[in-house]
Amino acid sequence: MNWDRIEGNWKQFKGNAKQQWGKLTDDQLDVIAGKRESLVGKIQETYGLTKDETEKQVAAWDGRQKEMGQQK
Repeated sequence: MNWDRIEGNWKQFKGNAKQQWGKLTDDQLDVIAGKRESLVGKIQETYGLTKDETEKQVAAWDGRQKEMGQQK
């Protein structure tokens, strides 16, 4: 999915991100504002994951958002 689209519609995607990474607070998600690198960094910090593992999780999440968008 195009991250410009995610960033532009972050309020819609924020709930899906919250489901995936429940430890992230609403305030943190507001600050992230759909910026991919901010999301990756905050997930790494919160969950103590490696950058590679975090990138895999975000890529998988991104793919699911794309699939859900096609189903609508």
